[in-house]
Amino acid sequence: MDDLFEIITSASNPAIKTLRALDRKKTRSETGLFLAEGARLVEQGLANGWKVVTLVVSTSGAERSHVQEIARKAADGGARVIEVPDRLAGQIARKDNPQAVIAAFQQQERTLDDLPKDADKIWLGLYEVRDPGNLGTIMRTADCASVAGIVLVGTCCDPYSVEAVRASMGSVFDIPFAQADFETFDSWRKTLGLQLVAASVNGTKPHTQIDMKSPSLILMGNEQAGIPDAVEAQCD
Repeated sequence: MDDLFEIITSASNPAIKTLRALDRKKTRSETGLFLAEGARLVEQGLANGWKVVTLVVSTSGAERSHVQEIARKAADGGARVIEVPDRLAGQIARKDNPQAVIAAFQQQERTLDDLPKDADKIWLGLYEVRDPGNLGTIMRTADCASVAGIVLVGTCCDPYSVEAVRASMGSVFDIPFAQADFETFDSWRKTLGLQLVAASVNGTKPHTQIDMKSPSLILMGNEQAGIPDAVEAQCD
């Protein structure tokens, strides 16, 4: 291929070291980057306007026309495009059989004010959800259900972790989300006119009996502890 690809073969290269370290939250926080693996996920991110900082292509996939097209799109957006041996791609992805394309995307820092002002759809709140696989699965389910957005309330797991991004199957690029403490979140949802509906073992009505036609936000709790009593008391 032409000179689109910068070829790196050493695991001690600083760029490779940084990419490999993005499985750690500390490195993701310091760099503002996160990894997405696979042509479909990378294409989805690019199509939704997310910035690719570094694109990695494995040697075995570099000659595929589809991979080359993705590489050109990323390069046109300012990305550094690197070709690495399959073994290095596996080290970056932490997998024996990595996808041909791996991208380091720039994280998007959103506040509640950055979320769409859409009170006509269902919203979702996640109170201190801790499992990244659960978070990613919830994101893709919410995306499928056309949820307006997700608010991560309190201390939640990192939505940009490799596990969460992988489980979201690309929905991390589609569905708006932001993080906030409960007091800020509660004030925001009241301003938007959203009734707060708790998913709780203490509930007296099944979800099918709740009027979701009015502006609503469903609040789900921590996997082990659920929603704290004081928070549940604020729900409508």
